[in-house]
Amino acid sequence: MKFQIDKKYIRIGFIAFVVIAASICFYYLIFHGDRFSNQINELLKVISPVMYGIIIAYLLTPLVNGLETYLLKPILQRLKQNSNRAQKYMRGVSIIITLVIVVMLIYAFFSILIPNIVASIKTISVQFPTYIENLTNWSTRFLADNPDIEVMVVRFLDTYSEEFYDYLNNTIVPQMETIIKQVSLSMISLLKILWNFIIGFVIAIYVMYSKETFAGQAKKIVYSIFRTTTANQFIKDVRFASDTFIGFISGKIVDSFIIGCICFVGTSLLKMPYALLVSVIVGVTNIIPFFGPYLGAVPSAVLILMVSPIKCAYFIIFILILQQIDGNLIGPKILGESTGLSGFWVLFSITVFGGIMGISGMIIGVPLFAVLYAFIRRHTNKMLEKRGLPTQTEQYLNVDYIEESAFIPRETGKNPKSFFRLGKQRKQKNIAGETTINNKKEAGEQQKP
Repeated sequence: MKFQIDKKYIRIGFIAFVVIAASICFYYLIFHGDRFSNQINELLKVISPVMYGIIIAYLLTPLVNGLETYLLKPILQRLKQNSNRAQKYMRGVSIIITLVIVVMLIYAFFSILIPNIVASIKTISVQFPTYIENLTNWSTRFLADNPDIEVMVVRFLDTYSEEFYDYLNNTIVPQMETIIKQVSLSMISLLKILWNFIIGFVIAIYVMYSKETFAGQAKKIVYSIFRTTTANQFIKDVRFASDTFIGFISGKIVDSFIIGCICFVGTSLLKMPYALLVSVIVGVTNIIPFFGPYLGAVPSAVLILMVSPIKCAYFIIFILILQQIDGNLIGPKILGESTGLSGFWVLFSITVFGGIMGISGMIIGVPLFAVLYAFIRRHTNKMLEKRGLPTQTEQYLNVDYIEESAFIPRETGKNPKSFFRLGKQRKQKNIAGETTINNKKEAGEQQKP
């Protein structure tokens, strides 16, 4: 007799194995999370060049596609060259042009920025005693003219000066050797990151050259795992996430560049010190939504404060006006409705992802949460449509409960804590009222001849 294995038991055994393995992984993650995080960090260090390459290729792909669509394809059509070899040549030329443009922009940026930063640092180091003296004289005159503020400042200094000296002598000075070691290790890590970035740049060339092949392979895997409808929806979601990310990041870069240029023009007209350095700081930090403008304004204001407190006040007013213009005019025109999030959710996403991932989380937190928000909204609307309920949020603003898909408006002046109890009582009253009306109608129909 031939022995046969029932596929049902194989399926049950496989499911049991997956559940046990998942339980072991969950236990290891909860009670040995530090080891797990260390292994993840080591893995990220190994694959970091590949990740850099994919990110660089992802950011440069729109430029490559634009060059092919609007520059190289019309040329090939005029030359009547549509062979595969011509297409490959077109892809290679578009990648080369993109890399040349990027390298030129990076070189122009640093060739302008680094000499001005070096000159600004030299000026600060040479004139630092003068700046301190000017600031001391100004603060002395200000406190002399305002005795109440002088008393508060003296109390504050008396309270915290001893704590500051204790912290300086007992914490900072003994750890100077450790701090120097950390700085040197940071420099080594920076060189490693630079080397990984160079390798990633090379990987990005291969990714951009064969991006259609990689996309086709990814689709092939998706269709082999999921059903056709699920795979179609998954690919649609990936495209939506990609459009959201690339739209937000590219728009934010353009917006920050415009803000930096406007800041340079404004600070130059106002004859602010270190105009270029301040404008670069403001423009770069403007990439971070919501908090970025303030993060860039603080060190810039400190630099200007050491030269002239009056100009520092003018600079703060100028930055506040500039950020209002950016938030209400320039930003919406460039970014549009790329995220679809309200101000609360923007602040929420920056806070959460910034706390988890640091500066990079603050930058990508908004588009990432926008994608999650869109997925949750779509799933919620789909479930409501299955139940025959409306999907507009406005129709749920004044509702206590729903009876047979009919909205019952909330009574004003009631305690929100008794939400469900009041809804239940009103439901009974409504039912009783409907019964009375129906009885009257029946009585009237019986009285008719």
